[in-house]
Amino acid sequence: MATKLKIALISRWNATCGISLHAEMIGREFIRRGYHLKVFAPTLESAGKWWHHLRIREDEDFVERIYEEIDPEGKGGFFDIERVKKFDPDIIIIESYQSLPHPYIERLVAELHIPSVVIPHEGDHLRYKDLSIFTKFVVFDERFKRELIGNRLPDERVEIIPYPCYPLREQKRRFAEDGRIVFVTFGRQPAFELYPYINALRELRKEYQNIVYRIIRANEPVDIKEDWIVQEVKILDLEDIDRILSDSDIHLLPKAQTSNVVVSSTLYQIMGLLCITVVPDTRHFEMHKSDNTVVIYENEDDLIEKLRRVIEDEHLRENIKESMKRYVEENSVVKIADRFEELINSVLVKDVKKVF
Repeated sequence: MATKLKIALISRWNATCGISLHAEMIGREFIRRGYHLKVFAPTLESAGKWWHHLRIREDEDFVERIYEEIDPEGKGGFFDIERVKKFDPDIIIIESYQSLPHPYIERLVAELHIPSVVIPHEGDHLRYKDLSIFTKFVVFDERFKRELIGNRLPDERVEIIPYPCYPLREQKRRFAEDGRIVFVTFGRQPAFELYPYINALRELRKEYQNIVYRIIRANEPVDIKEDWIVQEVKILDLEDIDRILSDSDIHLLPKAQTSNVVVSSTLYQIMGLLCITVVPDTRHFEMHKSDNTVVIYENEDDLIEKLRRVIEDEHLRENIKESMKRYVEENSVVKIADRFEELINSVLVKDVKKVF
């Protein structure tokens, strides 16, 4: 009987960030399929120094917190290599990001002598001195390959596997069924990123007095008090998010401009609900400009006009939902895990016994 494949996954875990979400999507699916997964995560004290990291839930028994992240000032960083060696994995997967202590990761990979897969979340540049020590890099789209990897590795060492989506779980609410048009924003984005939405809805309320805007933030509320804006401070898990979006008509997703190559993990977390989502024209959504899965606006005037169209045009809303459905079906966490599974089996050394 084949032994159970042992995978070491280095990543944030059970936290409010896209790194953690990606690791959890793939990692929990690995466990469901019978892999022996061990997650090596950062200490809560070190990760908590970054504004976008908040703990969502208690850790499972397969999680060990063995490293300290580099702090926002660029200091610190430590990784207990011996804890990973003690697990004796067959393969190591690294969710790579800015505050990971990269020199320790390079040392770990060099000492383990096993296949290694890097999933880079760094949006500006890779902080490893030698990319060739890793077996494979998995990037979310062509932009990451072009801008982060460039000509530093041959094409056969780089795989493109999109960020996964949670499954379809379509909301039951009919648009404005209770006489209200309910807009919602949730998360931990800086308050200024919500101002275009607030300004646009304030203008639209001259035509649609039944607009309500729910803002659920993990930190402090936005400093604004108007009777049509309902605010709540709460750290949300997936069930909370599903319930909130299922009771809403339009999801307003804030993101600031950046020169980095990025994706929006929030979008893939919620797309399966088929709740119309409106986003700014930033790099987070570049790959969706032609697929009709989200409503992308350029400025506040454009935002007002596009929100008006979404409110008035049921056919437009149904077309967007159909596009979202197709995207989720093509990039579900099950299908993306299949591709990781194929990759794992393709890079394992010959004497490793496979589960599949």
